[in-house]
Amino acid sequence: MFIQDLREDFYRQLVGKRILIIVNYDIDAICASRILQALFKYDHMLYTVVPIMGITGLKRAYGEHQGDVKYVVLVNCGGCVDIVELLQPAEDVTFFICDSHRPLDVCNIYSDRQVCILGDATLEENIPVFETIFYDSDGDGEGDEEDEEGEDGASERDPNDSGADAGESDREEEPSRRQKLTNLERHEQRIMRQRARRHWETERDRIMFEYTQFSYYGRSTALVVFELAWKLSKDNMDLLWWAIVGITEQLLLGKIESGAYTLELEQIQSHVSRLTNKTNDQHTMSASKICFENDLHLVLYRHWPVTESMRYSRYASCQLKLWTLRGEKRLHELLLEMGLPLVHARQTYGAMDLVLRKEFYSMVERLAEKYDVPDIVYGTFTLSYGYRSRYAAADYVYALLAIMESVKKHKTPEDCFLEASDALSRQHKQLLSSGIEQAKLLHSAVFRQVQSSLEARQVHSAGSFLYYVLQEEHAFFSYPYALGLLARFLLRGHVATSKARRAADLPLIATCPIDASQGMCLLVGIAPVREDSPRNFFGKAFEQAAQRSGASLLQDFFEPAVVQLRQSDLTRFLDALTALLT
Repeated sequence: MFIQDLREDFYRQLVGKRILIIVNYDIDAICASRILQALFKYDHMLYTVVPIMGITGLKRAYGEHQGDVKYVVLVNCGGCVDIVELLQPAEDVTFFICDSHRPLDVCNIYSDRQVCILGDATLEENIPVFETIFYDSDGDGEGDEEDEEGEDGASERDPNDSGADAGESDREEEPSRRQKLTNLERHEQRIMRQRARRHWETERDRIMFEYTQFSYYGRSTALVVFELAWKLSKDNMDLLWWAIVGITEQLLLGKIESGAYTLELEQIQSHVSRLTNKTNDQHTMSASKICFENDLHLVLYRHWPVTESMRYSRYASCQLKLWTLRGEKRLHELLLEMGLPLVHARQTYGAMDLVLRKEFYSMVERLAEKYDVPDIVYGTFTLSYGYRSRYAAADYVYALLAIMESVKKHKTPEDCFLEASDALSRQHKQLLSSGIEQAKLLHSAVFRQVQSSLEARQVHSAGSFLYYVLQEEHAFFSYPYALGLLARFLLRGHVATSKARRAADLPLIATCPIDASQGMCLLVGIAPVREDSPRNFFGKAFEQAAQRSGASLLQDFFEPAVVQLRQSDLTRFLDALTALLT
């Protein structure tokens, strides 16, 4: 069931209790968990935080920590699966789900008490009506039992009664006919009920298919939890910044439409103004300051040379085709017309002339239409503290993403999760700086892979979709988010260079080996470039293609369009997917 009053129905229920917080492995979830931890520390509440990477991790985490815990908070996980069926908890355990993944599981939505979803039901799309998906079978069972009893009663006769007098048999003849008619009617009614049941099941399957056909994302979880902190009067600049990082991740990774992001900006701005004017403590105000400004869709340009940032930014690079010689010449023309000398453009942004730095944004904005990069400008927030520390929300997103994908033999996903969580704090600036350096390596690797793949024409068409296969395990792309970044860059680059008119309307599937010893590969499905809506149909399509082909598919991630598959089944799986989508 949905709960809207988070202060009374959620937070007040947890005060004084021991809480288990299970957090999905994504940036929005990490930001939301940090806000929750700040609130719980404020009220001296006992809690345990467990990071997970999928459904298997969720089952393991709950199994290991369920001992004396009666309240479980699920952050960006558990909303799209029947949590009670999956975990089999005791009846006195309550789950609070704050999950941006959509669509939500209908069993969670219609749970009476044990599952509570943080959110407003009126904002959800196309939730099926209870009666259309849950069937009350009690009435049918009773009717069938009555039918059976009636038939048994009518057929029970003693064969020794054949010598009864004729008058008695005449008197019993009329009731017997009525009994036969009644049995016939009951039989017809039972057939009608069975027919109605089959019709209802067919209609239910249609409704559920339409409801679960596309996977998409709802409101940022970090923003939802921050609004709880605001209603509790426990918000501050740090909590607001973490919420901003959470929603910025949704925008940069294509999880939400740009329109949905823009609608949230006005409310975030009001929070920024309120918190800026909340206190007269000059030390606090000088320590941390958040500002709204129009910024550029250029990756880490404040920490990189301008030429490198433009080359490795998906939007600018694909619009200018910077992996080609002609694109490189066009970039030089743009810099020349901007009045930005090449010697400055190749320096780190912070080392550029102060006048050029101040005018850089206006230079790019002025020439954006001419060089076919009109959407390079977007509204965002920056965080300033001290004299030299100034970061955009996108800088945090790319740094945290690189930290989370830096899993090595000596570094587990749990270690990466904790490091990313610590990097959000201003006290751990060195972690953020390290993350930014790792992000530079990640984005340069993505660009080089895109360049070589497009030159070798490794993006193939299967008619209704495009596919790209990495043949060898890769240090970066064997992880979901990095492979997703590569797939988005590659799809936009292919559309920019392809002569086919349909290219912009085709989705892309990218695959990369992840475990050579077990022969497994990772698959990521990306929506078409032309569709502004980030709705993704690959989750359901992957499931049906695996059933048709008999492929061994593992849908363990909470993102349905990210799956694992045996490499030996890949060709058969793609053939089944082609037949399904044609």
